[in-house]
Amino acid sequence: MHSLTKDSSVKGQQLAPGTRRRVLEYARPYARQIVVFLALVVVSSALVVAVPLLLKAIVDDGISQDDRGLVVRLSLLVAGLALVTAALTLVQRWYSSRIGEGLIYDLRRQVFGHVLRQPVAFFTRAQTGALVTRLNSDVIGAQQAFTSVLQNVVSNAISLVVIIGTMFALSWPLTLGALTLVPLFVLPARLMGRRLAAMTHEQMSLNADLGTRMNERFNVAGALLVKLFGRPQTEDAEYDERAGQVRDIGVRIAFNRSVFFVGLTGIASLATAMVYGFGGVMTVDGTLTVGTLLALVALLGALYGPLTAISNVRVDVMTALVSFERVFEVLDLPPLVAERDDARDIPAGPVRVEVDDVTFGYPSADDVSLASLESLASGDRGAGETVLREVSFTVEPGSLVALVGPSGAGKSTITSLVARLYDPTGGTVRVNGVDLREATFASLQDTVGLVTQEAHLFHDTIRANLAYAAPDATEQQMLDALRAAQVLRLVESLPSGLDTVVGDRGHRLSGGEKQRLAIARLLLKGPGMIVLDEATAHLDSESEQALQRALDEALRDRSALVIAHRLSTVRHADEILVVDDGRIVERGTHTALVQRGGLYADLYRTQFAEQAADLSA
Repeated sequence: MHSLTKDSSVKGQQLAPGTRRRVLEYARPYARQIVVFLALVVVSSALVVAVPLLLKAIVDDGISQDDRGLVVRLSLLVAGLALVTAALTLVQRWYSSRIGEGLIYDLRRQVFGHVLRQPVAFFTRAQTGALVTRLNSDVIGAQQAFTSVLQNVVSNAISLVVIIGTMFALSWPLTLGALTLVPLFVLPARLMGRRLAAMTHEQMSLNADLGTRMNERFNVAGALLVKLFGRPQTEDAEYDERAGQVRDIGVRIAFNRSVFFVGLTGIASLATAMVYGFGGVMTVDGTLTVGTLLALVALLGALYGPLTAISNVRVDVMTALVSFERVFEVLDLPPLVAERDDARDIPAGPVRVEVDDVTFGYPSADDVSLASLESLASGDRGAGETVLREVSFTVEPGSLVALVGPSGAGKSTITSLVARLYDPTGGTVRVNGVDLREATFASLQDTVGLVTQEAHLFHDTIRANLAYAAPDATEQQMLDALRAAQVLRLVESLPSGLDTVVGDRGHRLSGGEKQRLAIARLLLKGPGMIVLDEATAHLDSESEQALQRALDEALRDRSALVIAHRLSTVRHADEILVVDDGRIVERGTHTALVQRGGLYADLYRTQFAEQAADLSA
């Protein structure tokens, strides 16, 4: 039944060159187990004809000859074969699960690790649901190639050969007559299979749509949006409509399956009646024994299942191979930012950052993502335009350098390059004299810490979120970091303290509280260089003041590169870089830049005027 609900159009799909060879490479670690598994399948398939033949012997040689002893012995042998078959089935399932689950483990581990090594641009384009599907549905589909598909192909093929050969040996005329009804059995199965496959895929699409709707409305942000702007009656009506479609397609599938099985049962009954009729006449005429007739009927009943499965075997095999190909598609996407084999550690000590004649343009979608992972694969697949041009500056050890400028000027792009979320198109970014493209990721993470304006917290405890940056940190070190980040009093006021769960994306905390926890996490890591991307933006005055005190503590005795949303926060920076249209157009101290009367002075006067207007109001 599962085979019949698969999309038959997959048979015509062209696989990428080398897919079959790569599949066999994944089978190599399990080669010995697969050989044992197939041997057990062969034995089980061959035993299919044993019971009908024993039934023939019981009737012809035992009952007809009044040989009670033989009847008892053969009956005990039938019972023994049942036990052996059951034991073989259990051992087969054990090997099948070992092979299948091992393969799932291998694929999931590779895909998960590979995806996490993709650049940030990959996650800005790829649909999360599509990624999860690759890690779940497609991996399980690939696993079936080595378990259910392999087992079904081997067992059904051997069963067909053994059953048909045995039937011909018992009575070739009756066997030929029974085989004439095979098209009546196989053709409806193929036709109904296509219909069931179409309905099953429609059901999957409707269920996916229903699940997507629930996911969008059940997360914190979606639920808040519904609370603020949603219309309960409309939401109920739209959900009822979608749930009703799922219900209706479920009823149609169940009814069609029933019709299908009733039809097949009727055809099988017709074939059985034919064998009984003609075989009964042959038995009366003395050309066929009663035992042989009963054995033929039993073998006939075991024939049609393997026939139907074999008729769909190409669909099964191609479905499994296509699942493998979809997994390989993700594994074959190389990470845009990768660690070299000969990477070296950044030297310890006070941190000096050099940005030397850097040019940067965002990569094309084809370089960082897959169209199949995007819900709407738009036409913007080409490389992005250049956003940074000939940018050069130095952050001396222990100094604070601020980036200011209009929105879209390229400030966040500069901080992304310093944290090596991207590599520059031209020029070099060096930390303590090491080109970041030659540095190890571990030493870079230990040296450079980044806090964005949207601090992310996992749906876990405060302790777990802090420990993510420093797994070996003691509780006292966590408390010290919280104190330095001006958030210890809040944590101590919570019912469970460090073991308080912060909720989905930290939504149980305010924006300022999340930012201060992010600062505490950074302090626990203890990098020598801190990069702040508008960490104080969108906060109220009280939260900003508390966060600013936390930042002052974090920046003490450290090098810092800060994007300033409010220019008043960077008056005391050692150097201010004014960025406009991807270039540094001005640089200097706050006083010097104001006196110069350029872009910085215009930005400062504009903010000062807005603040004065707010105070007057």
